[in-house]
Amino acid sequence: MTDPIPLPRRDMSDKGLPGNVKVTREDWLRVAMDLLVSDGVSEVKVLTIGNRLEVSRSSFYWYFKSRKDLLNQLLAEWERTNTGIMVAAAEAPAPTITAALNGFFRCIIDPDGFNHQLDFAVREWARRDGAVRRVIDRSDSARTDALARMFMRYGYDPAEADIRARVLYYQQIGYYALELNETLEERLSRVRLYLYAFTGVYPSEDEVEELRAFSRQVAAR
Repeated sequence: MTDPIPLPRRDMSDKGLPGNVKVTREDWLRVAMDLLVSDGVSEVKVLTIGNRLEVSRSSFYWYFKSRKDLLNQLLAEWERTNTGIMVAAAEAPAPTITAALNGFFRCIIDPDGFNHQLDFAVREWARRDGAVRRVIDRSDSARTDALARMFMRYGYDPAEADIRARVLYYQQIGYYALELNETLEERLSRVRLYLYAFTGVYPSEDEVEELRAFSRQVAAR
């Protein structure tokens, strides 16, 4: 079982909720995402979520018209968070291209940032649903376009920026897909040359150490 998806949660004793409704829309989405990651979309069921939240089905209908509506909102939340987080990281200002790439990696490393388990759960869902596949394609394009713009801000030709963006993005998604048996220190030992390989520019020692320190800090949480 994976850790629950960190959507905001309201106090269950909140008197502002209508009638006998004990949970919020975010609670329903949080558990739905947890089920999607752990068991797949077929197990994202109203009754199952209600049982986990210990509420009746009537609570569900305060926020969603149907299970299909829940799934649509779940997909929209994934696009808002995972894709939004990655695009924001690519657009963040930085003094150098290697510092900008560090910012991208921080969003990937931070468990409160890009959720790769959720990303793969949605991709698995897309294998059986053409509409979801189209949303995946749109998100992949938005992510690679943002990374290409990141490279162009630092003087890369648009064609080269596009290729570098694709190599960077495909490598990162593939890294998670392969589930490599690599220790943190092994990966961190390659930071300097990773940054060089993706940019063609050697990073400063401060930039290398900044990413290493951030990675160790996250691992120690």
